[in-house]
Amino acid sequence: MFQLDELGFQLFCSIIKSQPVPKTCKFLRFFFNPLNLCSWIKDEWSLIYETSHVKENWIDPLMRWQPEVQELINQLEGVPTDQIPPLKTKAKVTEPKEFNLTVPKPRAITMPEPVPTVAKPKPVPQSTYQEPKEQQLLQMIKRYNRRNAEELLLRANMDELRCAMPRLRRDPQAQELEKQQRHQPAPRIRRTPHLTFYKPNNFPVKLNTATILREGALYQRQVEKELQRVDKLVDGAGDFSEFLEWQKKMLAKDLEEQLAASECRRLQGKLSHEEAILARQNLIQENKQKADQKKEETAELMLQCAEQRLQEEKSMKELVEQVNEAQKNVKVAQMKLVKGRQQIVQEVMEESRELLHRSSEAAKEEQRQRCELIAQLRALETQPTRKGKLVDLTQIPGYGLEGEMSVVELRERLALLKETQKREQEEKRDQIIQGKRAKSQKLQNTMEQISLCRAAMGRTAALRWEEKKARAASLGTPSQDERVLELQRRMEERAAERRRQTAQLHVPPPRVGRPQLPAQTEAQHWLELYRSRERRLQAMQEADRTCQPTHHLEAA
Repeated sequence: MFQLDELGFQLFCSIIKSQPVPKTCKFLRFFFNPLNLCSWIKDEWSLIYETSHVKENWIDPLMRWQPEVQELINQLEGVPTDQIPPLKTKAKVTEPKEFNLTVPKPRAITMPEPVPTVAKPKPVPQSTYQEPKEQQLLQMIKRYNRRNAEELLLRANMDELRCAMPRLRRDPQAQELEKQQRHQPAPRIRRTPHLTFYKPNNFPVKLNTATILREGALYQRQVEKELQRVDKLVDGAGDFSEFLEWQKKMLAKDLEEQLAASECRRLQGKLSHEEAILARQNLIQENKQKADQKKEETAELMLQCAEQRLQEEKSMKELVEQVNEAQKNVKVAQMKLVKGRQQIVQEVMEESRELLHRSSEAAKEEQRQRCELIAQLRALETQPTRKGKLVDLTQIPGYGLEGEMSVVELRERLALLKETQKREQEEKRDQIIQGKRAKSQKLQNTMEQISLCRAAMGRTAALRWEEKKARAASLGTPSQDERVLELQRRMEERAAERRRQTAQLHVPPPRVGRPQLPAQTEAQHWLELYRSRERRLQAMQEADRTCQPTHHLEAA
């Protein structure tokens, strides 16, 4: 279109007529419209190129050819698309030729290979799908131990820190009811009878090879360390008994300081609790005054809200009446529109049914023709062809390859190779069996050594437990500290001030978690608490020793 002056209008018309008529008409009507050319098309081109160049070289030539192009558009719109004569091409049309390919030979029908007969395998034993008896026994013991542990945990949680809880004063009637409940027999806990006969310590745990070797190496290292220690003592090395005694004294002193510090923290907490009660009483008075003011303000706001609601209800009633009138007119128009749409839908559904019927008939005819063609091709493929060739297994092919041999010789060599491989496998199996026997003997020796070491460890642990028990019985009461006495005095002053202020204000006293005890009862309480902590600490240390044994050869 930009080269109409060079091509000529006749050649341009032939190019246009060779394209689809509706699309070309739409494009030419849009592009040669004077309003479009002189307005936004010119502005867009001017953003990229100069305005003078756009006007002289592009816009003016297109405007000159605009009348002729308009006549061409009218001519194309008046002629139907079927009557447009096709363009005659002067160049020769390329005629395709078929390739000269060789006709493939029909495939031969292969003979089915005989199915080899395999010996019937042995069925899988039922024990494969069942758990071993040892595993079932361990599961039963595990459930039994878990049940006992849960009962012990429940009992410990119920009796936890009973010595630290104060004995509150009760009514005589409540005390009599409690005595009657104590004298009643306790309910029996029903347990499964088949679990009561099992004791968890009577069944040894099966250890694997790695565990046995690891434990044997551990005991061997401990024996070597003990021997080295004895050698050093023989050579004149010093003993750590004095250091251990000093360490025990220092630990006892640190424990007393910790108890004093904990008592100080407890008393500080009680003192802050008393101060918080005083602050709470002051806050209650302030809140009462603020609540009265809030009630007066809310009453005024409720009156204002009631007036606003009455006005809103009136306006809403008027609006509802207007909306109801408008909805009546809308419903009539909607009914008419729905009827028209239903008629259109019925017409479209009838046309779609006819089109579907025609397409299904055409698809059935095409499917029938394909089935006939496939049946003819399969009949041609199943025609038998004779192909036979005699094979001599003892003859060498004679291709000139290195190491060429006949099939019979190849089979003999394979048989010899299999025999040699079988012999090597048997020798290797014998070596593996001998190695396993040596390994099992070594493990047995290690297990004997482990059993001896464990017996020695048990005796050592029992002796240490007796020592700790005797040491815990000889402990005395913790000493009182000056800080503790000072905090007790301050706490008593605060409590007296709180009671006096409560009596003046007639405010019910808040619930206190634990009442104040006298000095003698307080000392007994902390002594029992200290002893219970000592017992817990000893139990934890004993458990650590049983898990990680040290110096177990002293008793041996």
